Amino acid sequence: MEYETIQDTDIPKIGLGTWRMEGATCRNAVATALDLGYRHIDTAQAYGNERQVGQAIRNSDVSRDEVFLTTKVWPMHRKYDAIIDSIHESLARLGTKYVDLLLIHWPNPAASTSEVMRALSDARSRGLTRHIGVSNFDAEQLESAQESADAPILTDQVQFHPYSPQRELLDYCQANDVVLTAYSPLAHGGAMHDEPLATLGTKYGKTPAQVALRWVVQHEGVVTIPKSTSRAHLEENLDIFDFELTETEMEVISRPSRVRTGLSMLRGRFGV
Repeated sequence: MEYETIQDTDIPKIGLGTWRMEGATCRNAVATALDLGYRHIDTAQAYGNERQVGQAIRNSDVSRDEVFLTTKVWPMHRKYDAIIDSIHESLARLGTKYVDLLLIHWPNPAASTSEVMRALSDARSRGLTRHIGVSNFDAEQLESAQESADAPILTDQVQFHPYSPQRELLDYCQANDVVLTAYSPLAHGGAMHDEPLATLGTKYGKTPAQVALRWVVQHEGVVTIPKSTSRAHLEENLDIFDFELTETEMEVISRPSRVRTGLSMLRGRFGV
């Protein structure tokens, strides 16, 4: 496993995302991931699976302090007290005294950024989380959140894959000591059928998905949390640190496309 070090914190380059995982499927996926060597697990209040994630961590042979655990606050909790109360509820469901990273799940235009970030900052000062961050914020929104927070923002978690390389946001994060956490790095399966990725996979003896993940983590200041429930795919996702793409190959893979990004989101939402 490789790590991204930022703000004196080591974050595993590859983690497990748990969006749309439920019940025993979620518990088994997290348990399998931990058994294989994953030490970065991502969940959220909105996912409805914090309890299952917490159970899997507690039942594993891995110590809690070895797991980098992230959860995200439902953005409809927009007032200070509601946010703090929801964090305590998350910790109770997870069965832990703290999370390693606490995010606001996405910007709510009806919420005060100052009030939201004050609540997250106070959660950190109370020991409910080691770090705070945001999710689905653009560069301008991230800058505003940084100005409003009393604690450093560790990450912005956003969709990031070859069709959505987030160049403006990535530049901002790299210049401001913020790690970019990439969700949907395989474009909801779109990367699996991508010709340039397949061609490079043949060259390196890797699958298109592995090439896409390598492209993601080879960026400076980027970590990723692909979702998988299959042991074989979980193993495959970890097996990306024994080859390196050239600068030219990195550019070939990166093809910003609103159409492909939109199609990937439809696949994720509706399975089309």
